[in-house]
Amino acid sequence: MSKTQVFDDWPAKYDRWFETPIGRLIRQYEGELILEMLKPDRGERILDVGCGTGIFTQDMISAGSHVVGLDFSLPMLQRAGRKFTGQPFAMIQGDMRVLPFGGKQFDKVVSVTAIEFIEDGESAVAELFRVARPGGTIVVASLNSLSPWATRRKAEAREGHPIFKHAYFRSPADMHMLSPVAGTAKTAIHFGKDDDPEDARIIEAKGRVEELDTGAFVVVRWQKTS
Repeated sequence: MSKTQVFDDWPAKYDRWFETPIGRLIRQYEGELILEMLKPDRGERILDVGCGTGIFTQDMISAGSHVVGLDFSLPMLQRAGRKFTGQPFAMIQGDMRVLPFGGKQFDKVVSVTAIEFIEDGESAVAELFRVARPGGTIVVASLNSLSPWATRRKAEAREGHPIFKHAYFRSPADMHMLSPVAGTAKTAIHFGKDDDPEDARIIEAKGRVEELDTGAFVVVRWQKTS
């Protein structure tokens, strides 16, 4: 099974994960950080690269943005399309390494947990920059190699996990290096998978106050100047 095909069996599983108690909390904190970094606004045209089933796309649509969702997994994309019927959402199947758009097409470009499945991250980020308009925002979120979650995921990868065996984990510093443009990075999800949700809230608040760079979810934002 190819790297692209492996996601085809995961749409329902992916959504169900975010319906668990700890999954809902992760969805909340990750979504809040994406919104903080992306700042979607009414009428903006946003490209959501690797949109999956649209877990985080809804926040952009709710902000009044017009979203184009791109994913290489047709089943994931179709599930997103069913969620957003009648809303300002268009979908296209494609590869983030070779985006099927002309340059300077979008006000903002966001990619959430897709870059970790691309070995040549620099080229992929360059594509995101290419399709963003001058002055636009590029936001990329990934799995943080400095997090204890990464240790667990790497162990699962060694055991043949169908998703994580294809992943490239990067630290905040690694993410910064994906572009020559200076960016801003923040992390979220400082608690563990097995932590009680109430304890997790306390741990997360502490991690935010201390601005730790070890959260499982790392997000970097760049501005395109020209």
